[in-house]
Amino acid sequence: MSEGRLAHRFQSGDTDAIRELYSRYGPSIFVVAVRALGDRSLAEEAVQQTFLQAWRAASRFDPDREVGPWLYSIARRVAVDLYRRERRHTAGPLDEELEIAALPSTFESTWEAWEVRCALDRLPFEEREVVRATHYLGLSHVEAAEHLGIPVGTVKSRSHRAHAKLAGLLAHTREATA
Repeated sequence: MSEGRLAHRFQSGDTDAIRELYSRYGPSIFVVAVRALGDRSLAEEAVQQTFLQAWRAASRFDPDREVGPWLYSIARRVAVDLYRRERRHTAGPLDEELEIAALPSTFESTWEAWEVRCALDRLPFEEREVVRATHYLGLSHVEAAEHLGIPVGTVKSRSHRAHAKLAGLLAHTREATA
């Protein structure tokens, strides 16, 4: 289903639309929340709160806007709120120096993480799995081939194609940061 059609269905209160949005954007929002909060359980809570707030605001959403950036802005506010809540509960008088070191990521780095996650989600499954094995798991091409049960040459060709596609999908980020 197209993004535009999905946005209109979401705005009209279609419960299948929120499920589809969660399926499409939940993993990306989770990655951004983990990066911002540094805690998986808080990130899971942030994802849930993001979609709950989005659902509550669905009738006010402009379906002619892009859904992803709107969800991201909600997620960012939710992450800040969760960070402040947790800091309030865990900070004591001796924790001031530690709080400075644990500040959430900058907006720019969080935006970049969001863009990378969205680009990864657009790769074909086989290429995405090779990128995950080599970058997230830190495996060599030989180790990735063994892990995925495919020949080393296949890992190399999928990796090459994936990186070329990612470069194209992320070209706009170079312009935004220049």
